[in-house]
Amino acid sequence: MPVSNMVDSLITAADSVQTTSGNDSGWILHHIMDSRELDFEPFFTIHIPQFPTLFGLDITPTKHVFFMWLTALLLVILFYIVARSYKKSLVPKGITNVCEVMILFVRDEIVKPTLGEGYEKFVPYLLTLFFFILFGNLLGLIPYSSTFTSNIAVTATLAIFSFFAIQIGGIRQNGFFSYVKGLVPKGIPSWMLIIMIPVEILSLFTKPFALAIRLFANMIAGHIVILSMLGLIFFIGTYFVAPASVLFAIFIYLLEILVALIQAYIFTILTSLFIGMAVHQEH
Repeated sequence: MPVSNMVDSLITAADSVQTTSGNDSGWILHHIMDSRELDFEPFFTIHIPQFPTLFGLDITPTKHVFFMWLTALLLVILFYIVARSYKKSLVPKGITNVCEVMILFVRDEIVKPTLGEGYEKFVPYLLTLFFFILFGNLLGLIPYSSTFTSNIAVTATLAIFSFFAIQIGGIRQNGFFSYVKGLVPKGIPSWMLIIMIPVEILSLFTKPFALAIRLFANMIAGHIVILSMLGLIFFIGTYFVAPASVLFAIFIYLLEILVALIQAYIFTILTSLFIGMAVHQEH
């Protein structure tokens, strides 16, 4: 069972830290933060080899980068299989049926209602965003893996892509000057423009900022809670609390599966909503 494997591995890791550093809680961050190694404690550790610098920049991949590549590879393989299955039969079966349900859900329940007319051109980006975040969230729940969506640099990059999608969508639909003019609500007194213009410009950046922080905070919080529940066994210094700690950790773990789905949904629907607000401005 994945849950039992995860619990066993985390208990073993925590036990080893406990023997060397007392009640030090640094092992929690060790399992959450990015690093230059892949931990398979207590079996072995893979150290990622150092890459040569490029124009003075260190391009050595980290643990989170590795799992982003793995997620991208899994998505390519999955949808290659799904695409091939439609060549054999128009009636989806198995994993193809699951993917079709999720694709239709994103298109009909997220993109179409929030974008309205002309939504089709944004469907590919929003589908990619949804599945990439979802797979990244779920992959992080597998023992010995890592949740790259708990890295603020990753969520910020996703938010920046959404920011450009929002601005490009609004400019393409309305034209540059019309889009900029439409940022300010119609009918406000001219003396308020000195206040409203900076506020509206600031709001352009607060939207992607909120997207990045929301995803990052929710994903890292769940993992900290799980590890903290298991850490109670060692912080208190007795195994009498082990049954309760493990049960609570398993409960939070199962809840994290739901959170993984919800966070992919929220990031996608908010991005779609922001694009819709930029595309269909009220003049």
